[in-house]
Amino acid sequence: MLNLACSFRFKSVTAAAAFSTDSPVHVPCVLTIAGSDSGAGAGIQADIKACAARGVYCCSAITSVTAQNTIGVQGISTLPAAFVEQQINSVLDDIHVDVVKTGMLASPEIIQSVCSRIKQYSIGSLVVDPVMVSTSGHELSGPSILDRLRKALLPLATIVTPNMLEASVLADGKPVNTVLDMREVAAEIHRMGPRYVLVKGGHLKNSHDLVDVLYDGSEWHELRGSRIKTRSTHGTGCTLAASIAAELAKGLDVLPAVMAAKEYVAKALEHSSSIKIGGGAQGPMNHFFQLADWGKLSSRQCRFDPRKLFLYAVTDSGMNKRWDRSTPAAVEQAIQGGATIIQIREKEAETLEFIKIAEASLAIGRKYGVPVLINDRVDVAVACNADGVHLGQTDMPVRLARSILGPGKIIGTSCKTVEQAVKAYEDGADYIGCGGVYPTTTKKKNKTIGLDGLRLLCEASPLPVVAIGGISAANVEEVMNSRPAMLHGVAVVSTLFDQSDVGQATRDLRASMTAALSESTAGKVFS
Repeated sequence: MLNLACSFRFKSVTAAAAFSTDSPVHVPCVLTIAGSDSGAGAGIQADIKACAARGVYCCSAITSVTAQNTIGVQGISTLPAAFVEQQINSVLDDIHVDVVKTGMLASPEIIQSVCSRIKQYSIGSLVVDPVMVSTSGHELSGPSILDRLRKALLPLATIVTPNMLEASVLADGKPVNTVLDMREVAAEIHRMGPRYVLVKGGHLKNSHDLVDVLYDGSEWHELRGSRIKTRSTHGTGCTLAASIAAELAKGLDVLPAVMAAKEYVAKALEHSSSIKIGGGAQGPMNHFFQLADWGKLSSRQCRFDPRKLFLYAVTDSGMNKRWDRSTPAAVEQAIQGGATIIQIREKEAETLEFIKIAEASLAIGRKYGVPVLINDRVDVAVACNADGVHLGQTDMPVRLARSILGPGKIIGTSCKTVEQAVKAYEDGADYIGCGGVYPTTTKKKNKTIGLDGLRLLCEASPLPVVAIGGISAANVEEVMNSRPAMLHGVAVVSTLFDQSDVGQATRDLRASMTAALSESTAGKVFS
């Protein structure tokens, strides 16, 4: 078997435990180092709630204690740097932390302590939310703190998330009023050392859309969304940064982590009218609007190993009849030839016949340790206890399918756009089928997206991607050489099942994929 290390860094789960909900699983963990908000709308409290809502464990080190509510801040007390450092040491000496997120760092000594601890413990990712300006526009950080932030902390950061006012302060007072200004200041902050800069555009005037600018030193992304009218906006900056940290802890790359975090914040704001806390002008967000869906969030890591997506075989009843063989027989031949996951697609069979075919195919899949999914039919998947389903955009919504199937089943969905991919992630899907890459005989009216469309979706997808549509041994190397980071496999139908010998056709395709992987550049696709 090939060693296909996965760029979508699911936490360590043994093959035996991949389909078990009883086995202990590593829980992604974030350490937030920030101030305490007694009103629980921002700061440490918002960070913990956001991480919990995203299915991630959150530890804390408190830098300052505030007396505040929805009306305002009535008092603040900064903790000694030595005690902040002691809190950090206590956490990192005992608990594996994937990501550190910082908020309000109230003294130069605290910043220095944070930097030294991050270096000592070799933290994988650092999210810096530079809390320097209050909502009213007052600066909260003096020159000494700003100097330490620029010179010591930002060079360690994976991503820094200033709003427009904070970006202006970081850039020595440069005015930030337009999207162009946001781009320019992002470039200036990037030169201070962080890998990514996200300038948040909530203060843009005369703009119906919310525009955030993400910059990695070479590429710009203008991330747009609708403004949401609500009084409950206290803690949005803390929540966004904590959510980014949570998604990074789960294993996402920065762009999809930011997109998933923005989607979560938008939905939390949309649902804020369902809660009423305090009498002030700015209430807290509804972090737990998805509380009923906790199971899907916390168990995303353990449903399956995405390396199973490598050679994805989709059966076709018409093709099998043409070659005078049953679907279960074709499934066994494909698995013996090297297929790593099977999707049973039966467009002609009645429900009872479909269930019998699925049950026989599942027995074969389990004999070989290969997951078997059902195309479209959630009812059939439930009836035969399949490993999961694959849904199209016009089939049952992913969120509803997840509520029916529970947290332990695999759900895939077909997507052509980045927006569909982000929604699939938010609704609880495990992977995306992207295509058609090329024209196909099985879905003649299916719009093709080409390699460029595949690459675009993969670069922004929060989920593992399977390419589908017209892929064969003749062009599979071209698909793999396109090298999008989240591409984990290819899905094929006629290349395998419209052949006299399914096993040999599968071996031939797998050999072409192996040849592509053996090239140093192509090997990066599935690693």
